[in-house]
Amino acid sequence: MKVLVTGSSGLIGSEAAEHFDRRGHEVVGVDNNMRRVFFGPAGDTLWNLDRLKGVTKRFTHAALDIRDRTAMEELFRTQRFDLIVHCAAQPSHDKAREIPLLDFEVNALGTVNLLEATRQHSPDAVFVFLSSNKVYGDAPNEIPLKELEKRYDYARAEDFEGIAETCRIDQTLHSLFGASKAAADLAAQEYGRYFGMKVGIFRGGCLTGPSHSGVELHGFLSYLVKVALSGGKYSVFGYEGKQVRDNIHSHDVVRAIEEYAANPRPGEVYNLGGGRANSVSMLEAIERIEQMTGRRLDWRYVDEARKGDHICYISNTGKFLSHYPNWKITRGLEVIFEEIIAAQRAQLARTMGK
Repeated sequence: MKVLVTGSSGLIGSEAAEHFDRRGHEVVGVDNNMRRVFFGPAGDTLWNLDRLKGVTKRFTHAALDIRDRTAMEELFRTQRFDLIVHCAAQPSHDKAREIPLLDFEVNALGTVNLLEATRQHSPDAVFVFLSSNKVYGDAPNEIPLKELEKRYDYARAEDFEGIAETCRIDQTLHSLFGASKAAADLAAQEYGRYFGMKVGIFRGGCLTGPSHSGVELHGFLSYLVKVALSGGKYSVFGYEGKQVRDNIHSHDVVRAIEEYAANPRPGEVYNLGGGRANSVSMLEAIERIEQMTGRRLDWRYVDEARKGDHICYISNTGKFLSHYPNWKITRGLEVIFEEIIAAQRAQLARTMGK
């Protein structure tokens, strides 16, 4: 099988490239290090590309831009793919307001370029699009909540498992990032439903893992650990630090992609996250990281929430599990924290050694 992974130097992309390479497949990675353009040197992913080249056997890298329609068409015309894993994105909720045109070009236009190139040259391929829970905008905030000592939680028993795919995506405040991802999400659904292509859409919660190049504007746990270990200052925005996210390890994301690819359902949408067991509030995460690193985090509270941000978001993965019962969460919060801390310590050591 020949696999195309976009955003292959990023968190999910590199995990996918490594995973499918281990499975014996030929993997082509497309990544032009746009994360450095978005976030500066701290977002640079070249270190991860170098790591990937060292641990893979059948991986080739192409520094292409998914906004370049001609380049994408040429790539697909010359190489027939069996699976496309589309991870490339401008990933920041907050950064998008500074670069609205670039955000939309990468997230929406880039996705349509890839979908159309697939339709023209590899119409039988499976196409997996990594969407975002931000397509729901702030609609999840309308669910009744209860305030506990260190977190918010759902007040009603029927909401216990979290947000399902039935949550509306329009007439809410999304952030421009949420809007560009929603546009791409709808286009991907349409290529699946209208054209009958094998397109699946995964609306991710907090996707995390040791290969994350976390920055203040994106990469919650990774950046939190980075600041704790390096001695920087961290800002908590709004909700008294009680906002909740469910975290899913990049390995479990890629396993979900693999399950879908083996039995694709055209145009289906799935919420994908760590679920209630892997949910954590900002206060709880800070406390746990301090305990595990033995370092106090220097943090300040900003009494202004990010615009359109979720107060409590837990992904209800029931639909995906009903369609793909062989999939499960294999990495709990403790393992996620341990791996991120180890990876950040190793990276700091490499930086100090230069």
